[in-house]
Amino acid sequence: MGALAIIVVDSQVHIWAENSPERPWVLGPERAHRPVPYTKDEVLRLMDEAGVDRAILVPPSLEGDRNDLCLAAAREHRKRLAVMGRLYLERPQAPARLEEMSHQRGMLGVRLTFHRDNDRPLLTNGAADWFWPAAQRLRVPVMVHAPERLPQIADIAKRHPDLTLIVDHMGFARESMDGNAPAAAARILELAQYPNLSLKVSAAPCYSSAPYPFRNLHDSLKRIIDGFGVRRCYWGSDLTRLPAHCSYRQAVTLFTEELGFLSRSDLDWVMGRALLERLGWNENQGIRT
Repeated sequence: MGALAIIVVDSQVHIWAENSPERPWVLGPERAHRPVPYTKDEVLRLMDEAGVDRAILVPPSLEGDRNDLCLAAAREHRKRLAVMGRLYLERPQAPARLEEMSHQRGMLGVRLTFHRDNDRPLLTNGAADWFWPAAQRLRVPVMVHAPERLPQIADIAKRHPDLTLIVDHMGFARESMDGNAPAAAARILELAQYPNLSLKVSAAPCYSSAPYPFRNLHDSLKRIIDGFGVRRCYWGSDLTRLPAHCSYRQAVTLFTEELGFLSRSDLDWVMGRALLERLGWNENQGIRT
């Protein structure tokens, strides 16, 4: 990368433990990205091979709202790993648990999903209404995956201007593949007007059936990054969901070597520095305490 040292931070990586009676998966094994554990040691090894300096661990849905595995990994490797934890919004103890999470060592925020039959209704049936002002008050950043509910996310950003909202995977859905990517880019660009809302330009290879370097996505990526600006876009892999025709290293070099519209200064922000600033993860001192 020349004279400019670029820190590479992956905005989303899952790890999980074995499905066992002591730690049962909430979702069936068929819903897992793979049926065996994905460990922090495997992630760290792959990060080293791919040239990734740091990663945000996100507990997968199949483990419910357990954050202990990811937190233990982050505390052991505090210079390299941090956590965006999960929270069941509809449970009576959720407000107290959010308060606790806001002080946990290794925890940088919360990640919510509203894209499955079991959680999609929670965004609009009142179950989540308490959460947004509480997260704003506690200054807890929130990553959210609700590709079918982007207008509702925009409304939340408007009503809570001091809430840090980060949209997952550019707001793309599974249907945002190949020729559908431009329309998906147009939808997320409608949210660029809200300064407290930013997004993960993550999992990009998952939305292309073309071979690396996925040229059919380049124009959409440019439109999105231009629209939000490099300080509101955060590279990420969603490592365990990468298609077979894309290595972890290629998920990195898609941005660092193939997107010619990004300058070296732009890459410095998109590949990691912007996310570190947004989440308050001090790059010299490790995870905030």
